[in-house]
Amino acid sequence: QVQLVESGGGSVQPGGSLRLSCAASGRVSIIYNMGWFRQAPGQQRELVGVITSGGSINYADSVKDRFTISRDNAKNTVSLQMNSLKPEDTAVYYCKVSASYYGARNDYWGQGTQVIVSS
Repeated sequence: QVQLVESGGGSVQPGGSLRLSCAASGRVSIIYNMGWFRQAPGQQRELVGVITSGGSINYADSVKDRFTISRDNAKNTVSLQMNSLKPEDTAVYYCKVSASYYGARNDYWGQGTQVIVSS
């Protein structure tokens, strides 16, 4: 079993910045993709950004050039640096990790962290 602990959410004015972090712990032998998703009220959960174990990165078009995803494989962490935040970035942000423990690969989700962008 893998546990994910997120941190870094909060409230910020438009144009501001926040940094989210997610740490994976527990029974892990291989971590594959690590990513961030978000869900606004009344909306479906959507991909924000994902980074593979090899370092390949994909972003949602809406956050390209504003958000940066990174990972530290030694610490089993993934971070999301969010700059130039807009009100439409307001959502609950979830960390998602694909990992295995000497066997089947599973997806794990964090508990979510609220991001509010408002003046």
